Amino acid sequence: MRRTVFNEDHEAFRSTIREFIADEVTPVYQDWEHAGHAPRDFYYKLGELGIFGIEVPEEYGGAGETSFKYNAVITEECARAGVSFGGSGVHTALCLPYLMKYANAEQKKRWLPAFVSGEMMTAIAMTEPGTGSDLAGMKTTAKLSEDGTHYVLNGAKTFITGGVLADRVLVCARTSPATPEDRRAGISILVVDTTSEGYAVGRKLEKLGLKSSDTAELSFTDVKVPVEDLLGEEGKAFGYLAHNLPQERLGIALGAYAQAAAAIRFATEYVKERTVFGRTVAEFQNTKFVLADCKAEVDAAQAVVDRALEAHDIGDLTAADAASAKLFCTEVAARVIDKCLQLHGGYGYMMEYPIARLYADTRVSRIYGGTSEVMRSIIAKSMGL
Repeated sequence: MRRTVFNEDHEAFRSTIREFIADEVTPVYQDWEHAGHAPRDFYYKLGELGIFGIEVPEEYGGAGETSFKYNAVITEECARAGVSFGGSGVHTALCLPYLMKYANAEQKKRWLPAFVSGEMMTAIAMTEPGTGSDLAGMKTTAKLSEDGTHYVLNGAKTFITGGVLADRVLVCARTSPATPEDRRAGISILVVDTTSEGYAVGRKLEKLGLKSSDTAELSFTDVKVPVEDLLGEEGKAFGYLAHNLPQERLGIALGAYAQAAAAIRFATEYVKERTVFGRTVAEFQNTKFVLADCKAEVDAAQAVVDRALEAHDIGDLTAADAASAKLFCTEVAARVIDKCLQLHGGYGYMMEYPIARLYADTRVSRIYGGTSEVMRSIIAKSMGL
């Protein structure tokens, strides 16, 4: 079936991204994985290409687009090539929405031009050791100084994607205690300069997959954060976090679908070339049936993400819709990629083959952005259950 979610502009952009990946990423990607992150100057290249400014208003150096579909194209093309753009996905898909919606005019003028160019890379720090998905249980604190000029930040965060190379981190912290009536109250977002005294990057965490994306532990010891770097209103951050979750989960659903589609492509190419018992693997009926099943599932996932993309662009994507898309697409990706790896035989277990990277990379999609169990709870609640 003809796909209608993208127009000619999107497809022209796709061609540019595909060429850029072939020239700038694929030849050196293995080096990035060994290093644990993309090189810092790569982000300047993304800035020059205009990747970081797609949804930023023209007055700050961006393109002023309002559609999320350009981000979807990038996600699909990275998956197609079996690569990623390091921690830059968090920079654009997670951090930018907060800056666009909650930063004041002075902050936007101060931050967005550098955001667009890649001079200021960002990350967001929510999760803490021992709290996991329970954001209301966070213990990091930010106390206002007696003279009211700055906050004093203390605490620790973990699983922070982009945390090693970030120049500014959106840190969620308690500026006042929770109340018995609302344990989510009192959380604020501070946009912290990573060169601040007392700010420290701890371990660069070794992950099962997503090897080219830096993930770190962060700690804060009496870090002074100017009040001018408070994002939005004090104590309102939990609502801000909930507001951005549908787009975050849509992005994860898109990534899962795209990885599953890529897995079919890799497996199809492999079985046509691999010979066993005097025949190509593609000639066996089992191979044909497995790939046919995979295609049917991925076709369904594509329909789900395309519908969600359209809904998001017109402001109709609900929390339950996004949860449903994430749950379905990530579970499909898990099944499809596993089957496609199996068709590779022993070579599927070798990291030199992109199917192995996909297998490792996609596992976390059922965990971050809310686990599959949390997605089921959200969907069930929307059903009145």
